[in-house]
Amino acid sequence: MTNTEQTSQAWFATTRWSVVLTAKDKESSQCRQALDGLCRTYWYPLYAFVRRQGCSADQAADFTQGFFAKCLEKDWLDAVDQSKGRFRSFLLAAIKHYVSNERARQRAKKRGGGKHIFSLDIETAETRYKVEPEVATTPEQLFERQWALALLDTVLKDLRQQYKDQGKVEMFDWLKPCLIGQTSSLPYSELALKLECTEGTVRVMVHRLKKRYRELLRQHIAHTVATPEDVEAEMQHLRAVLSGS
Repeated sequence: MTNTEQTSQAWFATTRWSVVLTAKDKESSQCRQALDGLCRTYWYPLYAFVRRQGCSADQAADFTQGFFAKCLEKDWLDAVDQSKGRFRSFLLAAIKHYVSNERARQRAKKRGGGKHIFSLDIETAETRYKVEPEVATTPEQLFERQWALALLDTVLKDLRQQYKDQGKVEMFDWLKPCLIGQTSSLPYSELALKLECTEGTVRVMVHRLKKRYRELLRQHIAHTVATPEDVEAEMQHLRAVLSGS
């Protein structure tokens, strides 16, 4: 195994089925750590979904925290089966079921039933939620978009860590705008000056950066779908979700 591959296995650098499986394995010493990673990665897509269903900020926080608490308490992750489809589909179906049941009970509950799986930053969540598009955006569509953004953010952090491990984090930070579509913010000529190289070298650096980003993205997606054949379909779905089509 290369140093790069070892780096990409750092907790929670990626969304991996191996992490999901560890999170549901009560016998594993890393169970709680894996579950914490899942919570921290996916709490906002779930929070946004619940919020868009008409819940207040406090209610959405209660439901989101409670959902993860129930996942731990009731061993809901035992139902996760990689062969049955996408992990995001499991999460969405599970929280729909949970919220429906909680609403039916119509009783106030302490956040997470008194169990805090992790600290939920409500202020940050509401700041993010207030800038979400309102028109023609269903709770499911909002969840899908935030899932996609969480995935891309995870890939970006993983890629930056790899550059950092190679002692090239400054290079990454300068080239990052080219990766996320902000090339015009700093022309290659200026990047060449910053990196003390030629424009041609900058173009090669950017090409390699984009190539590695695409590779990591496909790897991450491969760990959230049932079969290798599903990767391309999920890539297309990801693009459609982010483009709003």
